[in-house]
Amino acid sequence: MGAGVRVPVEHRWLGLDRRTFGPGLVALAVALVLIYGLPALDAAIPWHNEIRAGDVLDLGDGATAVPPVGWQLEDGTLTGGAGTGATSLQVLLVTGGTTIGMQGTAFRGTARAFLDQVRRSEGDNAPAVDGEVGTLTTDAGLVGVVRSTTGPGGDGVEAAFKMATGTAVDAAPALLVRVRSAPGQFERQRDKVTALLRSIAPGTTR
Repeated sequence: MGAGVRVPVEHRWLGLDRRTFGPGLVALAVALVLIYGLPALDAAIPWHNEIRAGDVLDLGDGATAVPPVGWQLEDGTLTGGAGTGATSLQVLLVTGGTTIGMQGTAFRGTARAFLDQVRRSEGDNAPAVDGEVGTLTTDAGLVGVVRSTTGPGGDGVEAAFKMATGTAVDAAPALLVRVRSAPGQFERQRDKVTALLRSIAPGTTR
């Protein structure tokens, strides 16, 4: 209102011009939605990418694995998607209190040497080892090394593979699979974890 312009009494409330309330309230509502509403809505909607029957993980260079049905794929690529690299692979599968992480990297040597290097590089940050190192042969013939782990946060398994068979093993990419479960939860998921490990297959070009 311009200076000296008197607001009629029927348009006043607590000395303010009620005719300006509408636009002001709209602007306030928009600001509140932008500041508080959208972040709250985003937090309320869970990230959802559920593994379905028939889904296959792309591990790069034609290598694959079959993830557990019903788990959430929070990082990684399924076959038929954009594709990924075997030496830059990052996969994260989640269900309840259990996670399966898969990482690919370049490594010249055996699967056992690769797993030992991973443990040495982590030093005091590595979970305590619980149990002897064993071997696991996948359905496609990859021979990996596995060992159970335990730590303050729960239990799990570490497994390492070289993603090739025969004479190409030494130079092939390495794959680290790390399973973590909340205390008392691992036994419930053991069969699904074993099935995923056994399903790991190298690329057809290797």
